Amino acid sequence: MKIIYADYIYTPSGYIRKQAVAFSDTIKEIGPFEILESKYPDAQMIQTVPHSVLYPGFINTHVHLEFSANKTSLKYGSFMPWLDSVIVHRDDLVGCCTNAMMMEECRSMLRSGVTTFGAVSSFGNELEVCEKAPQRVVFFNELIGSVAQYADMLYGDFVERVRASLSCDKEARITPAVAIHAPYSVHPLLLHKAVGIAKQHKLVLSAHFLESQAEREWLEHGEGEFRAFFKKYFNTQTPVSNIQEFIHAFDTYPAHFVHCTHASKEELNYLASKGHSIAHCPRSNRYLGVGRLAIETLKLPFSVATDGLSSNDSLSIFDEMRAALFLHNELPIQELAIALLKSVTSDAADILKLNNGRIAVGKMADFSVVTLPESPRREEEIALWTLLHTKEVSSVFVAGQKVY
Repeated sequence: MKIIYADYIYTPSGYIRKQAVAFSDTIKEIGPFEILESKYPDAQMIQTVPHSVLYPGFINTHVHLEFSANKTSLKYGSFMPWLDSVIVHRDDLVGCCTNAMMMEECRSMLRSGVTTFGAVSSFGNELEVCEKAPQRVVFFNELIGSVAQYADMLYGDFVERVRASLSCDKEARITPAVAIHAPYSVHPLLLHKAVGIAKQHKLVLSAHFLESQAEREWLEHGEGEFRAFFKKYFNTQTPVSNIQEFIHAFDTYPAHFVHCTHASKEELNYLASKGHSIAHCPRSNRYLGVGRLAIETLKLPFSVATDGLSSNDSLSIFDEMRAALFLHNELPIQELAIALLKSVTSDAADILKLNNGRIAVGKMADFSVVTLPESPRREEEIALWTLLHTKEVSSVFVAGQKVY
């Protein structure tokens, strides 16, 4: 048993002062330090430094570790030139992305307080790293393939990767999951099979969706920049799916849709009606020139996520939240700061179906300690000061154990 004390604790009902948390691998009790100390006299006492705020561990729902080697190889500014550069440099980038490199990115997320992340894996190369990472990992086995003649081979490989993640040692804290790459890149036959696998095993399901205007033009009319792309690389000029067919494939099972920057109001409302959610990646959207997701009008829950280093410069969740803070400049800054912190704690935990993301009795003891430069003059601004002043957290606990 341990007891941790901080000036402020971020709870589902807001920030509370001068309280402590008693925990082992889960949270046992929250209350005044003196009372918990008396009740648990043999507990290890953890006193944070002045001006500290105890948060639940932050959750990054959407990360691609396999492109961690990218620094200047890929072309930013517009989606299709970026995608073309991914095809050209993919083998080199994936080939030189070592386990040590991916583990360092896991540690970089840890330094920003991330205790859980969703790793989207196209090839399964990251599984060994994720098994050894100090965090919890929701391991998204990604399915990609639009050519019907290769469908059986691609599906067989996908099933083997799902089985490998299902058989991970429980001590590794791996939660298997399923990801669909995108409506333009997955054949409907494969799509329905993959959704079936997720439903069968009750796995979290994710999919990239309408990230660019080029994707919308291709799916709706078979025109635009994707037409030349598919002719060049796949010798076809006909999309394998359309927007409505793709959306309806998820009607009976909730999914975490990624980006959605070019989804219409009607499409977003339909996703909301079916219990879906969105991963919002503001820096990736800016770097690829795909526009802004209007979070202020969303009727479905969203998380803020970093995406991978194929379309970002860091995997810091605080870098991402600060970007969102400035991107959505028409929203009241205090309210937005609160919403962003909620999006990487309780909302993200609900999306990934995990028993963390909240400091509440019975939740997993995953914590991040943020230390402000001075005591906040106004408690209603703690969320904003947290986002503005935090580059790295002071300490991190996963399952009750200090890991940073």
